[in-house]
Amino acid sequence: MIEYYFKTAKEDNFLSLPTPKEGCWIHIDEATSGDLDEICKLTGLEMTDLQDSLDRYEIPRIEKIQNHILIFARHPIEQDLAVGLYTSTFTMVLTTHYFITISPLKNNFIRNFVLKKGKFSTLQRSKLMIYLFLYITQDFTANIRKLRHNVLTQEKEMASVESDDIATLTRNEEILNQYMTALEPTRGVLEGITTGKYINLHEKEAEQLDDLMNAIIQSETLCSIAVKAIRSLRDSYNILFTNNLHKTIKLLTSLTIIFNIPTMIASIYGMNIELPLMKHAHAFGFILTFITVLSIIAFVVFRRKKWL
Repeated sequence: MIEYYFKTAKEDNFLSLPTPKEGCWIHIDEATSGDLDEICKLTGLEMTDLQDSLDRYEIPRIEKIQNHILIFARHPIEQDLAVGLYTSTFTMVLTTHYFITISPLKNNFIRNFVLKKGKFSTLQRSKLMIYLFLYITQDFTANIRKLRHNVLTQEKEMASVESDDIATLTRNEEILNQYMTALEPTRGVLEGITTGKYINLHEKEAEQLDDLMNAIIQSETLCSIAVKAIRSLRDSYNILFTNNLHKTIKLLTSLTIIFNIPTMIASIYGMNIELPLMKHAHAFGFILTFITVLSIIAFVVFRRKKWL
């Protein structure tokens, strides 16, 4: 679905347009090859130039094709069950006349961004690009903080760890790892933009880009800290599980030895040969008492050694 927006710096809200006009923002949600074909006709780009915008695994990078700048980024999403991703491709195309964004999935964060008020214009394509990157970074940071809070909560409840907790911890680690693989190349894209090789920035835009770089670095640092916390917690879980397993093995081994005493004696007296006390009138009572005494002695010894 293709949508057209227009906004000047003096206006607070985006104006939705029925057709594109020079200086507008063109956004494609749940993009298809047909949508890309429309953009190619409008901008003069080749289909092969835009095809990567439909790749759900595309990594952040920047390209310059003639006078057009293509920026491939990623933003956080709820899990894409089809491919198991927690981030999605988001492409920005800066042309001479238009600012274009392409998303292969339904993009809620663009809906939220359009509702925001800010002193920027669709005519200021570089500034709009920076604002979108900043919004994406803030979204990453909010999600990382939420995941970190979940990890800290799990640390407090380590005494009652269940299999679901392990599954949640593993899922959180996978999400954070995917965030890291999106944030690190995004920083590389921004560093490329600061060189001026791709886009000529005004002084204020350069300052905003520096602030954005710092925000990306902070998000990376926070993500790295959260991953380390998860790994530390996972190591603690392993120690806890190993210790519990060791205790269980000691208990079962001790009980096996104790119960083996009456089994062994009963097996001996079950043989059809001459045995002590076999003709005694109270043989059963003597043997039962002997078994009980040996079992009690074994139990006491194991208790003193803290095997029970």
